[in-house]
Amino acid sequence: MPPLRLPLLLMLALPVLPAGAADYVVDPEHTYAHFEIDHLGFSTQRGRFNRSSGSIAFDPAAQQGALEIRIDAASLDTGLTARDDILRGENWFNVRDFPDILFRSQNMIFAGDQPQAVDGTLIMLGEARPLRLAISRFKCGFNLARRQRGCGADAEGVLKRSDFGLHNGIPFVGDEVRLRIQVEAYLR
Repeated sequence: MPPLRLPLLLMLALPVLPAGAADYVVDPEHTYAHFEIDHLGFSTQRGRFNRSSGSIAFDPAAQQGALEIRIDAASLDTGLTARDDILRGENWFNVRDFPDILFRSQNMIFAGDQPQAVDGTLIMLGEARPLRLAISRFKCGFNLARRQRGCGADAEGVLKRSDFGLHNGIPFVGDEVRLRIQVEAYLR
């Protein structure tokens, strides 16, 4: 890894939370990152990452929040083992050298009292790029099944995989990737 990228990645990995925010832990059993990509113009191929973790700080009164979602790249699952093994390899996600994909945000955008989007940084394959995730569903409240206060959201954004060095198969396999993250998090 070039020496200039390492300090940037370390700086982005430090947790910075708004004052007065409630701290939530991401529930890995209800949090998944899904992706969609064009395949030869014939279909949209979909997959997901089965393991994730993270934390969220949320202060609705101040309309502030910060979040970090860490995605285990090796948990990639497209439903076809042979394809998954290729995608985990060094020519694609290179999960041996880059085991995590990280989305980190310090900026929530509100409309009224509801967050509508988060602006953050996606770090994948050692590259850091800005990414906005639009929030299509959001709720905080008491989860009766867990007997805990929590928040949940559905968010999505679009990225170009070539921005992260993933050039394989372009233009036959699309460059544009739709990333969707469903998340639930509960008070620490």
